[in-house]
Amino acid sequence: MSLLDALLRQGALRPVDHALAQSLRRLGREVDDADDRVLVAAALASSAIAQGHAGLDLSRPQVACDANVEWPDATQWREALAASRWVASPSRDDASVQAPLVLEGDLLYLRRYREYERRLASHLRRIASAQPAEGDVSALAPLFAALFPGARESDRQARAAALALLRSLLLVTGGPGTGKTTTIARVLLLLIAQSALEGRPAPRIALAAPTGRAAERMAESLRAAIARLRDVPGVDAAWCDALPTSASTLHRLLGTIPDSPRFRHDADHPLPFDAIVVDEASMVDLPLMCKLVEAVPDGARLILLGDRDQLPSVEAGDVLAAITDAAGEGDALPAQVARALSPLLGEVPQREDDGVLAGHRVQLQRGYRQAQSLQLAPLADALRTGDAAHAITLLREGLAGVRFHEDVSDPLAGASRDALLAPWRAAMALHDPAEALRQAQTLRLLTALREGPQGAAALNQRIEDALAGVQRDPYFHGRLLLVTENSYRHGLFNGDIGVVQRDATGVPVAWFAGPDGVRGFHPASLPAHTGAFAMTVHKAQGSEFDTVWLLLPKQDARTLSRELLYTGVTRARRELHVCASDVVLQAALARHAQRVSGLAGRLRD
Repeated sequence: MSLLDALLRQGALRPVDHALAQSLRRLGREVDDADDRVLVAAALASSAIAQGHAGLDLSRPQVACDANVEWPDATQWREALAASRWVASPSRDDASVQAPLVLEGDLLYLRRYREYERRLASHLRRIASAQPAEGDVSALAPLFAALFPGARESDRQARAAALALLRSLLLVTGGPGTGKTTTIARVLLLLIAQSALEGRPAPRIALAAPTGRAAERMAESLRAAIARLRDVPGVDAAWCDALPTSASTLHRLLGTIPDSPRFRHDADHPLPFDAIVVDEASMVDLPLMCKLVEAVPDGARLILLGDRDQLPSVEAGDVLAAITDAAGEGDALPAQVARALSPLLGEVPQREDDGVLAGHRVQLQRGYRQAQSLQLAPLADALRTGDAAHAITLLREGLAGVRFHEDVSDPLAGASRDALLAPWRAAMALHDPAEALRQAQTLRLLTALREGPQGAAALNQRIEDALAGVQRDPYFHGRLLLVTENSYRHGLFNGDIGVVQRDATGVPVAWFAGPDGVRGFHPASLPAHTGAFAMTVHKAQGSEFDTVWLLLPKQDARTLSRELLYTGVTRARRELHVCASDVVLQAALARHAQRVSGLAGRLRD
């Protein structure tokens, strides 16, 4: 049996992956180029994309394919690929531009994804190296001191704001509650003030996020931050009025074209903004980030906010992690930048400028915004670093606001059932849509799986049975809905949460939050949606809830990782319940959601 057939029999390949290999086999017979190792590599490069990788690492094929087979020797495999007409190599001048695969070192790409990586790296370097016109930052010193009283005591928020004045590309990373959005509100105020002091028009600013819910949360945080800025001495009310108060999805920002993977804004038709701020950047996949940076005009600022320790995007790539790896860490700044910022920050440690992204990243310190009653930071740090022994000890010994339901695999049974269902039962008694939507953010059951008895679909079914009965109306009063696709016609986006309420005549109406208050829709008119009482951790990314129940499966699964656990627990604001066994916790924390990518290397080079 060939290796290709063995992989197919073990279920390691999708039909589309196998079809690609078979197409190359048929074409190869015509030109005597049908090496089985090349066909297997092509199928695996296709399969790797579906698993979130940018390509296939020939030295570690098991990262993208968990199959019980004997893999080819990496050196011989690489030689076979290099000799194939189906594989192009950047070092070969005679490489066919029509070749569907590209080999760089040990990384084998589908041509399109290699191009995404190459173009993304090229445009990030373009943005980073084309610094904005330098104004006199010393003129901003009084305002800067009022906004950041601890600027000269190594305040990292102050450092991020100062760098934004001199950098066209800025990465602001940090965990939940470290003040990323608050920092950006002050950054944007400084840019507006700088323009006003120099007699220039206020910069055109765009705020965006990968999902509608993340965009709305970003806008809510900015509006709250602006309200606080109005009370800061020395802040002109006109500057606050010029700050943006709404955000959009990245797709809406770039301008979708129906039935096309392209956007209205691209390298030839750049975005009409001077500063573009993207929140939840860890959720942005490789193709979308490539198209975004290509659309950033020359001279504009791009500010990326995110937490690199969260789950990477569902689609291919772990872009934020790759960019932050290339940017490096440390408090020292390139000497020229450190001197330019000394009027704002005082003396700053200096270093040699060791790369195009050097001095473009600030890692904010942890300061979780969870309530005083929730002692989450020690557990989150243990999960983030994969310290299973410490995490399990913390769970067993107890932390304020954290409950460990050890070996509980069904929170909808036994003593936990009534406690879990009670807030949803209370919400069913509400008749005010706005209040019902606020109540909807108080509780969520998060799971690592989509399907199966412990998957989101089955859990939603059981919760809805418990709340409204097996013979319930599909849109019963109080049902929570989760939108699963973008609909610009409705102004609803993937990740939006709604609640169903019956009007005075008994007709069900699905209510969603909007920039000007709640909006009602007839359920039949909604885009694709599902129940939202239980959600996967992936779907909950970018959201927060007062109380979170995190359910892990009975047995280890490939979807489990330290990033999934970290993301799940940090969705909680006031109370966290973890249902898991120590065996599954240890297995999950031993797994790192590593993505195969060459982006960090391209950026370093």
